[in-house]
Amino acid sequence: MHSFKYALEIFGAIIVLFSVIPLIRNDFWAFRVFEYPRIQKLFINLLIVILYISLFRMDGTFEKIFTAVIIANALYLMYQIFPFTFLAKKALLKVSKQDPDNQISIISSNVFQDNKNTAGCIAMLKKHDPDLILLLETDQYWNDGVQELNEKYPHQVLVPLENTYGMLLYSKLELVGAEVRYLVDEEIPSIKTQVKLTSGKLIQLYCVHPTPPVPGENMYSTERDKELLLVAKEVKGQNAPIIVVGDLNDVAWSYTTNLFTKISGLLDPRRGRGFFNTFHAKYPFLRFPLDHVFCSTDFKLLHLKRLENFNSDHFPILIALQYEEMADLQQEEPEADQEEKELAEEKINKVT
Repeated sequence: MHSFKYALEIFGAIIVLFSVIPLIRNDFWAFRVFEYPRIQKLFINLLIVILYISLFRMDGTFEKIFTAVIIANALYLMYQIFPFTFLAKKALLKVSKQDPDNQISIISSNVFQDNKNTAGCIAMLKKHDPDLILLLETDQYWNDGVQELNEKYPHQVLVPLENTYGMLLYSKLELVGAEVRYLVDEEIPSIKTQVKLTSGKLIQLYCVHPTPPVPGENMYSTERDKELLLVAKEVKGQNAPIIVVGDLNDVAWSYTTNLFTKISGLLDPRRGRGFFNTFHAKYPFLRFPLDHVFCSTDFKLLHLKRLENFNSDHFPILIALQYEEMADLQQEEPEADQEEKELAEEKINKVT
């Protein structure tokens, strides 16, 4: 029994360490990767608390201090994920009156380049029938395999690549001034385009897929953070309805994503609604919200769904939004303070 007690104390110390490490704002992957599993850390933390209190007496000073620290850590983790639970205030309001001519639905899906199930992807897209489709990690095989989308989605920006950063954008709605950009790395594309709604209203769309801070991809989060904050800064300077969509390779609660929303002024529709974990599709306990849609306060939400998988390591995500003339007066736009603005500039100007 003593060995089990020691094991719980060791695991408890590890969980506390893994919770504190992300507070160190270093771009090295080992500091950033521990931001991802907050739900998992909380689950393990609570399990340790329950077992420790249930099985062992709190007679000694060490036991009392350990219990206090592990409970405090659980409360800290709860505080971090609370905004993404249904108990929290919703950042993006729900539509109260339908206006079909000002609506847009988008499916964003990281297909996993090595996945060959194009038929499953097509079936999923036909079932949900969105206005726009963004397929990520798409090479020439995927470009050829989804050709039947061409008839229904005549407006396209196709950037098939063999490096897992290809992008295919299909739209029923007219795309205006579409451009492919390489903001940080000449091998990592992003797409910027206006989309004309049925009403004739033009909205600005950004499609992004920066590199993750993991060994084998990128040892630092510098390039990912820089690309996201460059987009955020550009978005803030525009007086137009904005949508940013893609696999950000970052979780919804990280300080970088939080900084992105404050610099851009965009809303995260998951706040107050749930986690919508999209990765990893094949490991239920190791799932994180990596695929994102952010929008300006000009929109309200029709629905947000995680869709069925088709052998990818990501679940697709579907969002339907409605542009409303007065929506910005009813919703609070995130704002960055001076320190956060300086941090964003520091990250943007950091040499990669």
